[in-house]
Amino acid sequence: MNVPPAPEPNEAAAGPKPGGPPQGGPSQGGSSQGGLPPGGPPAGAPPGTGRATPPPPGRTRGAFLADLHALPGRVSVRLRLTLLYGLLFFLAGGMLLIVTYLLVADILSNIDVGVYGVATSEQLEHLRQEFIQQTMRQLIGRSLLALAGVGVIALVLGYFVADRALAPLQKMTTTARQLSESTLHERIALEGPEDEIKELADTFDAMLERLGQAFDSQRRFVANASHELRTPLAINRTLLEVALGDPEASEDLKAVGRTLLATNARHERLIEGLLLLARSERELTSWSPADLAEVAAKVLETLGKRTDGPEVTVHTELTEGRAMGDPVLLEHLVSNLVDNAIKHNVENGEVFVRTGVLDGFAACQVENTGPVVPAYEVDRLFEPFRRLHTDRIESAKGAGLGLSIVRSVVRAHRGTVYATPRPGGGLIVTARVPLAL
Repeated sequence: MNVPPAPEPNEAAAGPKPGGPPQGGPSQGGSSQGGLPPGGPPAGAPPGTGRATPPPPGRTRGAFLADLHALPGRVSVRLRLTLLYGLLFFLAGGMLLIVTYLLVADILSNIDVGVYGVATSEQLEHLRQEFIQQTMRQLIGRSLLALAGVGVIALVLGYFVADRALAPLQKMTTTARQLSESTLHERIALEGPEDEIKELADTFDAMLERLGQAFDSQRRFVANASHELRTPLAINRTLLEVALGDPEASEDLKAVGRTLLATNARHERLIEGLLLLARSERELTSWSPADLAEVAAKVLETLGKRTDGPEVTVHTELTEGRAMGDPVLLEHLVSNLVDNAIKHNVENGEVFVRTGVLDGFAACQVENTGPVVPAYEVDRLFEPFRRLHTDRIESAKGAGLGLSIVRSVVRAHRGTVYATPRPGGGLIVTARVPLAL
């Protein structure tokens, strides 16, 4: 493997950037530094950037009624509650207006009208009816204006009341969106009266507690099992090395011993990968700044001494990207990305390692030549023991945990990782973690 000397952290390398910007990267609206090409949304993201589809011509009455029936499902709960409050207010106001109308009409019907001078009974009745009609018209008009004005105020107040009532649900939604395997310790811890919303929040917290215990139990089992398996594998390796070092051993015995030693080494790598995977899925207890450029330079220096795998040329473009997290796990993140790019490459292939700042995150991007990767296979590659076109075979290239460890480390740092197929074959993997303040 040919690794050129890494540039200084603040100095971009002059290495080429084949493949152009990855089509599955972050949104193009963000800023990027350090030579990391921005791209579009990750593969599999819902479309939302194309042109709006025009409505079909000649809509029928049935389609209009269907849209009308589906309208309540498209309106937010806050708006529905506001409209409900307003509707109830207008209904109550209308009923109050009707009752007031009837009471005033009854009162006015018992009033006698008198005039100065001489008037007949017919004239007095005419004047009384005209007085009642004018009074009722003014009462209805002014009451409707008052109802409309107070109704608008009631709608505005209803909106704020609904927002206030839904605030605990919004808090629950925000907490649920932030949850991952490494943040199951977070709780809603809603304070307030013992009502239905408080009961729902407490039930949600209890569910998170059970999930956290289940995940912790699984991680402990993997870690304990891996620790228990390391000792017999180390003993087997020692016995095989002693047997291979025996000068009286036959060539056939040595051939079998070398095969068993290689198999034992693969098992040891598998156990180490499971231990690292279990560790990376835990919550980080300590956070410290680490420059991804320095981490990548150290990883490339270590991997440059290896002799196995295909002969590839590594191009580097390392610029400063100070991340906040666990430096050891970040080193494993970069190491697994580069190691995966080298193993799943072609003879005389190329690997491009870039670090820097992308969309406000410290980022490391590794691009490699290799076999063509279908777009529908990309997401599966991040699952444990998954390989391209296979599930659990062809273990000579590794245990199938490389990208799974990368994803777990990134999630533990509350970052994101995505991959896109490279034009012409290969893969472009970009990992982003929070910047150090």
